[in-house]
Amino acid sequence: MALNQTNKLAWIVETIYKARKITFEDLNRKWIDNADLSGGEEMLKRTFHKWKWSIFDTFGLVIECEKAAPYHYYIENADDLKSGSIENWLLSTYSVSNSLIESKSIKDRIILEDIPSGRDYLNPILDAMKKNRFIHITYYNYWHEDNRDHYLMPLCVKLFRQRWYMVGRIWPSGLDILFSLDRIRDFRLSNHTFEYPKDFSPQEYFDGCFGIIPDKKCKVEDVLLKVNAGQANFMRDLPMMENQQEIERNEEYSIFKIHVRPTFDFQQELLWHREELEVLEPLWLRKEIAGVVKRIWNKYKEDK
Repeated sequence: MALNQTNKLAWIVETIYKARKITFEDLNRKWIDNADLSGGEEMLKRTFHKWKWSIFDTFGLVIECEKAAPYHYYIENADDLKSGSIENWLLSTYSVSNSLIESKSIKDRIILEDIPSGRDYLNPILDAMKKNRFIHITYYNYWHEDNRDHYLMPLCVKLFRQRWYMVGRIWPSGLDILFSLDRIRDFRLSNHTFEYPKDFSPQEYFDGCFGIIPDKKCKVEDVLLKVNAGQANFMRDLPMMENQQEIERNEEYSIFKIHVRPTFDFQQELLWHREELEVLEPLWLRKEIAGVVKRIWNKYKEDK
């Protein structure tokens, strides 16, 4: 489906969702007013009904109509918009795209962040995944500061902090390795196919991970965090993980519990909050963060 077509579907979903219920006449008026998508032309009812099925296929959302006049349309499974599914992510992405399309007149006042990865290799990797085809990649190794060739099965991709990553099973060793797409220097699609390994699950591979480091030596456990009242507001609005729970709250601080694998990624996130956050449990993690803070202090303590 063309990009412009998907943008139109996303606009319909967002408009109905915001209105909760809306007649076709009101939807059509809003459609005509949005000249960037509609070109100022009305939406035919038969086109709308065709797009309803496309919306279900693309986003998994069901648009229904009331049985009695004035026949409002509504999203029957609107709660699905709150889940972390790929359909919801697509809808969110295209909704933002529509907002930017409608705001070209003020483009100098909209500052975007550059995303370095995914432009060149995301699409061919997704294509290889769909066809279960081996791929050849040349990959830049930070530690050795050189390019290395790999022949692998592309198993899954993950987006984290605006960078795309791929888990690939190296042939013939069978090792599962994480690659950052922006460090791929060359890509070739192989003619050879593979059977997707039954022993691999992306969800299990990243089970309990905050980011992209699947360190199985670091077990999943409950982490208790004491967060100053002001910073706690941000953590409520943007939880570190879906399982985050606020188990205590007062005027000075809140205590959050997170079931997580406290790997390097997660520890980096804790340090990002600076003195606004304190690790209470587990003790080993508290000591680990304290050690990092001490080493940082040693670098700066001689400065006047």
